[in-house]
Amino acid sequence: MVRIVWTPQSLEDIEAICQFIARDAPRYAQLFATRVFNATDRLKIFPESGRKVPEVNQPKIREIIFGNYRIIYRLQEDEVQILTVYHSARSLHPDKIT
Repeated sequence: MVRIVWTPQSLEDIEAICQFIARDAPRYAQLFATRVFNATDRLKIFPESGRKVPEVNQPKIREIIFGNYRIIYRLQEDEVQILTVYHSARSLHPDKIT
């Protein structure tokens, strides 16, 4: 079993998304954050379960889909690094995943 490590960028992404949601629905913003963290739990046991990110030609960079969001992560030997949480309608910038 590997451990999940959230990068500062990924935590900033979640905070920004929650602030946006909280404008209209504060309770849903809190629920969203909880669910995003829970969505990555399966990576502890199945770290390769996400698909390879099509915009990047790196087999260690993968993603899982959570609603309208892409949770992009990097596989390491003993951990999964969550790199960014990105809305699927937005173009993915390579600097978000390096």
